[in-house]
This record gives sequence, C-alpha cells and structure tokens, in this order.
Amino acid sequence: MSGEHRDSTNGGGARYAVMLHDLVMVWLCWQGLFMARYALLDHSPQLPLFSLDVAIVLGLQALAFGKVGLYRGLWRFASVADLINIFKACFIGLLAIVVVFSYRRLEGIPMSVLVVYPFALSALLGTPRLLYRAWKDYQAVNSDARARRVLVLGAGLAAETLVKDLRRSGTYVPVGLLDDSPALQGANLHGAPILGTLSDVVTVAKEVDAKLLVIAIPTLDAAGMQRVVGLCEATGLPFRTVPRLSDVLEGSSLPGQLKEVAIEDLLGRKAILPDWGLLRGWLRGRTVLVTGGGGSIGSELCRQCARHGVAEVVVLEISELLMINIQAELRRNFPELKVSGVLGDCGDPAVVRHVLDTYRPDTVFHAAAYKQVPLLENQLREAVRNNTLATECVASACVERGVENFVFISTDKAVDPVNALGASKRYAEMICQSLNKRPGNTRFVTVRFGNVLGSVGSVVPLFREQISKGGPVTVTHPDVTRYFMTIPEACLLILQAAASSSRGAIYMLDMGEPVLIRHLAEQLIRLAGKVPGVDIPIVYTGLRAGEKLHETLFYADENCHPTSHPKVLEAGPREFSVDKVLANVAELRAAVASYDVAALHAILRSTVPEFLPLDVPAARNTGAKANIVPFPSKEAGRNY
Repeated sequence: MSGEHRDSTNGGGARYAVMLHDLVMVWLCWQGLFMARYALLDHSPQLPLFSLDVAIVLGLQALAFGKVGLYRGLWRFASVADLINIFKACFIGLLAIVVVFSYRRLEGIPMSVLVVYPFALSALLGTPRLLYRAWKDYQAVNSDARARRVLVLGAGLAAETLVKDLRRSGTYVPVGLLDDSPALQGANLHGAPILGTLSDVVTVAKEVDAKLLVIAIPTLDAAGMQRVVGLCEATGLPFRTVPRLSDVLEGSSLPGQLKEVAIEDLLGRKAILPDWGLLRGWLRGRTVLVTGGGGSIGSELCRQCARHGVAEVVVLEISELLMINIQAELRRNFPELKVSGVLGDCGDPAVVRHVLDTYRPDTVFHAAAYKQVPLLENQLREAVRNNTLATECVASACVERGVENFVFISTDKAVDPVNALGASKRYAEMICQSLNKRPGNTRFVTVRFGNVLGSVGSVVPLFREQISKGGPVTVTHPDVTRYFMTIPEACLLILQAAASSSRGAIYMLDMGEPVLIRHLAEQLIRLAGKVPGVDIPIVYTGLRAGEKLHETLFYADENCHPTSHPKVLEAGPREFSVDKVLANVAELRAAVASYDVAALHAILRSTVPEFLPLDVPAARNTGAKANIVPFPSKEAGRNY
C-alpha cells in the first residue's frame, strides 16, 4: 500500500501477515503461469513445488515490494494509488528477474510467462485488498443500527470526501444529499442518492429520518451561507459545516473536521490573498518588535511574522500572563524562531530604550493600546498616556536609534473622533506623520481599521456569554452598525500595508459592509439553536458613553488612493500644524503628570480640531447613515 495511508496500529504482526500473503501470491502466480504455459504441450514436464528459481523470484519480488513501500499502510484504505504502487512493484520485480536470469539467457523461462507475470501478479495482489476494503466499508455502515443518519447539503468535491469519510467512520451513515444543480438530480455519490435541491431540506430530512445536517459547500459566500443556515434552522435539526480552505491553512480547523457554523461564516468575509512574495521578501531574516505583543492584534502579528520568516520576534508586553502565553506558543509552533520578551510599559522611556538598544529591531509594530470606548470616556488621562504619549515615546526612540520601520496600529474611531479613544488615537496618528516629516531614517506607516471578531472585549464574546446564560442579549441601539473583520485577515492586511514603499502614509483596510449589531445578535442566537425574541430576548440599552451610531473609515477630505492591493487604500495627507502637534506633547505630559483632565481635554480639542465629544448635544448623531462614506473601489479612479 502507498505510504500516504499510515497508521500506528499497523503493527509488526499484521505487516508480516501481509508480506506472507504477498509472497504466497508471487509463488501462485509464477507456478500458475508455468502450469498454464506447459498445459498447452502434449507432454508437460513435472514442475516441483519449490526450486532455486522460485526462491530467487520470491527474493527479488520481496525486495521490489520493499522498494516501493508496499507495507507502510493499511488494506483498510486501499485505493487506486495503491494499485498503481502494486503494479509498479510487479514491474520492478519483472525487470529484476530478467536481469538476474540473463546470465543463462532466460533459459527455462518462457517469454509468455514474463509478459503476463506483472499483470497477473498485480491482479492477485490488488483484488484481495479491494475486497477487504469493500468488506470493511460495508461493515462500518451496517455494523451499528444506531449510526447517526446524516443528510449532506452539497454534492461537490467536499461532499464526496465527506461521504467517504462518513461511511468509514461507523458512527455516521450518509442517507442522501441535496444540491441545486439540475444535472445532479437523481444521481448517486458513493452510494448516497441526491434527493433534491437545498430548498427541499425540510421535507427530505423528514423522509429519510435524518438526525444531523452537514453543509458541505465551503465556497458559499455570506448570502449563500445565510440562506442555507436559514433552511437548516427550519428543520429543527442540529447542523454542522465543513471547514473552509482558509480555516485549514490558518490552522483553526483540520481537513475533514466538522465544525459548528460560526458567525464568521455568516458575515462572509472573503479570504484575503496578500502578495505573499512581497511579505516574505520584506520580513525574511528581520528582527521585529511588537508592543502589546500578547494582545489580540499583537499576538496575531507575532504569529504572522513568524510564518513569513522573520529571524527574531521581540515581544514588549505589560501583562506577564499574556507574555508567557505568546512566548510559549511561538516557541512551540516555531522552534527555529528566536523569541525574546521584555516585561514593561511601552510608555516608559527607559523600557523602550532598553528594548531598542538590546535587540536592534528592523521593524516595530506598535499595537499596544487601550481600546474600550465606554471605559475610556471616564479615563481620559489613561487614554492619552497609553494611546498618545506611549506612541510618541516609542516612535521618537525609533527615530533616535534609526529603526527602519515604525508601524502604528490605529482605529476607525480616529476618524471624526467623538470619544477619548478616537481623539487619543488621532493625535497619535498626527504624531507619526509629524515625525515622518522630521529628519531621520525611520519610515512611518499607520494602518487604520475597525472592530475585529473575537478580540478581547468585543461584542461577539459578550453575546455568546449572554446566550449561554439564557439571555437577555443586550444591544445598545436597534440601528447601531459596526465594521468587522477577523483578526488574521486584519493582521495580514497590516503587513501588506506595512510592506509598501510609502512613508508617513495612513492606510485603511477594506472592512466590507457595516454590520447591523442587532442582526449579529440574532444570528448568534440562531446558531445556538434558539429563537431570537422567544427563547432569548434582545434588550436595547441605549448608546453608551462615547459611542457613535455608525463608524466611518476615513475623513471625507483624505483623498484616498488605491494601492497595489484591492483591500488597502492610502489616505492623502491632511493639513495640520506639525510644530503644534509636537509642541503640545509636552503640554500633554504635564497634564498627565498633574492628572489635569480638563487641561487634557482642552489640549486635545485644540490640537485635533475634528474632536467633537458626544457630551456636546449637537454631536450625538455624528456618523449618521447619511454621512457614511463607503469604501471606494479601485475602478472608481485615483481620487475619491
């Protein structure tokens, strides 16, 4: 059998039994061909049951079997690839026999025996294997009357693989498939009939007494997945899905593993395909420093950098638990990577100087930040200290020490900021752009994006926790929307933008369409097998401190330009006073040192003129739908 089907249970006893079987077949084949050849003669010679020639044939053929790895697998999974290996071994055995017996010019070995030998032996070796597999497959399907009956939605390549795996499991039995293709109706897939279209799932599920539905269409887009999930929910049966290719590549799912439908599947984020060559070329052999490297974004940046060939990842993290976790993960998954860590506050100049002087990073990803909007509204000092002044501390130190690249992770809340988070982040953006205009070799890049699914403190984990406790699910407003993307795709686009050649640029990531939070809550409730508003109530609590109804990704006057990647736009520079931005940093430090919140507020309002706090009544509806600027397409032209 081929080496592709390995199993630790294929022990020595079973292997020797298979080898003995194969050698017996070689003997039968060789003797049988001689008997058949001489049976045509009037006076056929008496053939001995064993001879030196037979022993030589058995030895040569055994060596050929070992050469092609015929005993590295299991009969249970015999396939066409195994039959090809068998024929290859038989043909190699024939060549060896011809070479060895050529010393006597093949005397005593009829040419007809040599011609038929590899084909006859292949049949004798392959037939028992295929019969054994067919018997085991039949046994798996029929051995347990309690096997769970599965109805498969889809009849493509993923469904074909799934049906074969289900039949082998013995725990599940595929009772049929559904597919919208007219050409497939009435056909069979590995013995499982295609019983109708996806819309027939309620009727067919009852007819075949299905106990589980499996969605085997990994290429579905958001709208298609939402439709199929809705059909599955109408049956009242549990349902699962096969993983998408992107999930397998990212390591979040295993091939063939069934998983619950996740909210990411329904949001339909298309797989991000960055310029892999550009990323590898930019990162290979570098030393990168990630501030906040144990957080949601920071830790994923560490993973992505490790995957793309950096020489060393240095993690600067204030939380010892997060530091321990990310270092252990990186060392476990990337044993050849050099992983270093410094425990400390990136707003502490001594810590920053120590990290830069010790490890000499080529690139710094500044991901450390406070990011919880309602909390920061009453913690303006900490928002400014950690989001603005710490950014200036790290960025200035990078300029002084000639760090090649400084990548600042910003947020969509820095656009027309109405809260402490947005204002502190917008000021940090302006600091990066200001330092980029000053003499120095450091290239500054800012990347701005919205919410990420599953990050610490995000709405999805909160909703799941509320649903697990029986509700209610709390939504701030029936019309509130947010942009979402997954953490891995956000970090891939950060790297894509950072690898560009621009200096001082602000990049925006294409976040897709804004998601209605109420709809997100309803989908999560349905995925939990509950009915929104019936099993799990939804309660509207009102917008929290500092929250907009809708977010925007860029200023209307930022004159965005397309980049080489369709999911990344570059914002044109906005006019502001560089001298004022940098001079007011000292004022911010003084206000932070004296805990003067009023002074901090005044400095922010003075330096970031777009900052209009929501405690001003006229600003309450900032970001209304009428003012949302959609993410432009590259086809729309150079200027937007």
